[in-house]
Amino acid sequence: MRLTLHADYSLRVLMYAGLKGDELSTIAEISECFDISKSHVMKVVHELGQLGYIETVQGKNGGFRLLRKPNQINIGAVIRDTEQELGVIGCLQQGNYCRIQPACVLRKALAEAMQAFLAVLDDYSLEDLIRPGRPLYKLLDLDVPTAFNRA
Repeated sequence: MRLTLHADYSLRVLMYAGLKGDELSTIAEISECFDISKSHVMKVVHELGQLGYIETVQGKNGGFRLLRKPNQINIGAVIRDTEQELGVIGCLQQGNYCRIQPACVLRKALAEAMQAFLAVLDDYSLEDLIRPGRPLYKLLDLDVPTAFNRA
């Protein structure tokens, strides 16, 4: 299974925003942090806003933050929402793809594999992805929250 860059960037944006909590994140920050073009980040942020994962704040000091708590954002759902095509081969996306499609065991096996792939991701929330906390803050060059400094 292979995810598109769009889904990958969507997860990165959500993780970054999740680490910042209620503080606003910006497209420029994420672009610089992950070395992703601003236009790509802008598309991802726009879509995540439309999908209800983040809220955007307009204006000079604007940005975005998570609309839901990290434990309420399911990773399997994010992948389903941000991937255009989840089929690993054409016959999983369309009928009459090839002449053996009606009797093809490979098609069935790949469909089951895709479901298993998504089922594993369904067991994870954004909270699980940002749980390493302190190391992620340092790797992303973010200020470590006071709660971590007491530990």
